[in-house]
Amino acid sequence: MKVILLGDLETLGYEGDIADAARGYARNYLIPKGLAIEASEANLKALEMRRKKILAKRTKDKEEAEGVREKLSEITVRVKAKAGEEGKLYGSVTTRDIAQQLDAQGVEIDRRKIIIDEAIRSLGEFQVPIKLHPEVVATIKVVVEGEEKEQDEPV
Repeated sequence: MKVILLGDLETLGYEGDIADAARGYARNYLIPKGLAIEASEANLKALEMRRKKILAKRTKDKEEAEGVREKLSEITVRVKAKAGEEGKLYGSVTTRDIAQQLDAQGVEIDRRKIIIDEAIRSLGEFQVPIKLHPEVVATIKVVVEGEEKEQDEPV
């Protein structure tokens, strides 16, 4: 079934694109959620009228993402975590931890845009990509440091 996308969907395409989706997926998910409309003659004509606005919005979003990428290239995120003797973490560093540290440095990034392929489970320095826009990916340096253990004082 042909549908016109009303928003960016990673699996199908971008806003304003005409995509081919399974009939059940389109009727039961995309259309009720407001993510797409059926590609009828009237809707296709309306899309042509809106196409300039959609292209201008994409260009503006990409330029903003380029600016954020420049800002992120200068940032180093430091995360403190509990670690064992060999530098292995008791847990792992998550996208939420990285997003909180970025927010503390004045950069607000949705944690779902942070891409961690393999869980960060050791101390050290890591390069973490952030998908700011479908065409713009920034990379930040994440340094995982061990928390200082408090020494027990004899009583």
